[in-house]
Amino acid sequence: MVLSTRKKLAIAPLLAYWPTIFFLTHIPIRHALKGITMSDKILHYLAYLILVVLLWFATNTGKKVNWRRAAVWWVLLVVVWYGACDEWLQSYAGRNSSLGDFAANLAGALTGLILLSIFPFWPVLLALSGAAMFVLSNFSVANFSEQLAWINTTFHLFAYGLFSLMWIWYMGQLLPVRAPQPKWIIGAILVPLSLLTCIELFLVAAGNELRMQDIAIPLAAIAIVTGAICLKSFFDQRSMRNRPGNSFEGSV
Repeated sequence: MVLSTRKKLAIAPLLAYWPTIFFLTHIPIRHALKGITMSDKILHYLAYLILVVLLWFATNTGKKVNWRRAAVWWVLLVVVWYGACDEWLQSYAGRNSSLGDFAANLAGALTGLILLSIFPFWPVLLALSGAAMFVLSNFSVANFSEQLAWINTTFHLFAYGLFSLMWIWYMGQLLPVRAPQPKWIIGAILVPLSLLTCIELFLVAAGNELRMQDIAIPLAAIAIVTGAICLKSFFDQRSMRNRPGNSFEGSV
């Protein structure tokens, strides 16, 4: 069976995300994350909330959750089965299985499906991505400043880059403006920049030190994504103008 481009784009985030959370939950990293002040139940809840949203999108692209259909129950069954296996396998990876973690996984999955039964996929994914960035940014980064500084840098670069890309795609469905129009550029950077501002203001209000690299790297990621799309649109438009039949030069 040949998959359409839209289907491939729907499956790709799931194929990247699912192995990532499996890897993170099966390595003994507690010693490296001892500075984290947030309950791991929140992380389990958020991780499975995002997982079920991506799984639903990959298998039911463009559809809302309908609890009277079998599809939603199959998705929930797969996530519950995986959550149980995930907790069981952790005991073989030097970590502890926990009924509380499984309950947080289940709560996240149910919340994701409830949200998808009310709202379309893209607003839900953007909101969840922003929430995930907010939660992860509120970790105590004392340990990251030395041994794991590259994790902090990689997180900010890819998180804000991907969020900007998702927002720009969704903005294209909402607004008539197109790159590289000035209104498009303002709209493209406004939401990611607002998210960064809110996160950093909260961190400062919570007593955390303002780290300039945690501002500079997200700004660079937003600028790279926005600039790349502007350049692509510019060259696409130029190519269209230069195609035969799009010019009146040489006509009688």
